[in-house]
Amino acid sequence: MLLSLAYKSLLSRIVTFSLTVFAIALSVALFLGVEKVRTGAKASFANTISGTDLIVGARSGSVQLLLYSVFHVGSATNNVTWQSYQDIAARDDVEWSVPLSLGDSHRGFRVLGTTTAFFDRYRYREGRGVEFSEGQPFTDLFDAVVGADVAVELSYQPGSEIVVAHGIASFTEHDDKPFTVTGVLEKTGTPLDRTVFVSLEAIEAIHIDWQGGGRSQNTISAQEVREMELTPKAITAALVGVTSRLRIFGLQRWVNEYPEEPLLAILPGVALSELWSLIGVAETALIGVSAMVVITALLGMVAMIFSGLNERRREMALLRAIGARPWSIFLLLTAEAALISLLAVLLGVALLYTGLFIARGYIDTTFGLYLDITWPTAREYLVLVSVVIAGTTVSLVPAMRGYFISLADGMQMRS
Repeated sequence: MLLSLAYKSLLSRIVTFSLTVFAIALSVALFLGVEKVRTGAKASFANTISGTDLIVGARSGSVQLLLYSVFHVGSATNNVTWQSYQDIAARDDVEWSVPLSLGDSHRGFRVLGTTTAFFDRYRYREGRGVEFSEGQPFTDLFDAVVGADVAVELSYQPGSEIVVAHGIASFTEHDDKPFTVTGVLEKTGTPLDRTVFVSLEAIEAIHIDWQGGGRSQNTISAQEVREMELTPKAITAALVGVTSRLRIFGLQRWVNEYPEEPLLAILPGVALSELWSLIGVAETALIGVSAMVVITALLGMVAMIFSGLNERRREMALLRAIGARPWSIFLLLTAEAALISLLAVLLGVALLYTGLFIARGYIDTTFGLYLDITWPTAREYLVLVSVVIAGTTVSLVPAMRGYFISLADGMQMRS
């Protein structure tokens, strides 16, 4: 009876009622959307690299090693000698290894020297492999593969010619040994999208006539360098997969205690969690802003109920005249707020999932952010229930105001 009366009362003010429900629904959809993006971003971040058991580099910090080897941010404190890398790769507990060599760039994008095994072994987002949208891996000494963002921003395609710059943000180029693009990678949402890939031998080739950061007077042509020994002297880091997960910590300890040079082996998952904890302040701030939007919408509902009290004094007086008690007026106003909050929550969830169904593919393709469409989590259910409870609770203030409106006050407003 009371809920029916509250519902009919709201319908009598359909425009104000609809706008209030829609405003709260949008705030709920925003809050849940931020939560979905937060969990999706965290999952995508954690899945930047998967299937790799250890990352090996020169001894530094675990986060620093992760940053320059996986995210291509910053530079290594030192290199790993080729002999040390071969010692690690030759161990019985190592199933596969992929060397990485960083240091050069191309128009703001990092250049990564590696082997074709990188495209077979690198995994992201719970085991997804690297795929080519165009072309194929490098086969010739001066072949190059570019990430999706590199191809889009610089309008590259198989057959395009590129020149690698010496170092990061350098104006000195290896223009005597240009590369030809042979492949373009699919969008991954990882640092691979902003990377140029060449072979380890190519990295050696373009630096073979360089000394002390500059080109020597005895230049060697691209044709001459093909006839030379191009085995790397050192690499920046290496991705390592072990034969059994039970042997990961044993191999890690062996690398960390390697006697020939100071090395560091890290578990990517642990280092990613450590890095996320450092940048997690942003997600807390984002959740806080979204919560404030919800609170603002609920306060708007309170303002609507308050502003309508004067207009409804005669209505409440008539209810009192036909036998309604003051508590009935109080409960009526509270029930209206509860209905508004409940309908807003349901509409907000509908708006969120409609938006996810429409935009998920575009977000994944454009930003590499995969938003999984699943039933609301326990945390999200708690948020929805909290919004309904909060909406009902804040309505107690205008409800108490209505409770104290007297019968005489309402009857005096006769026209």
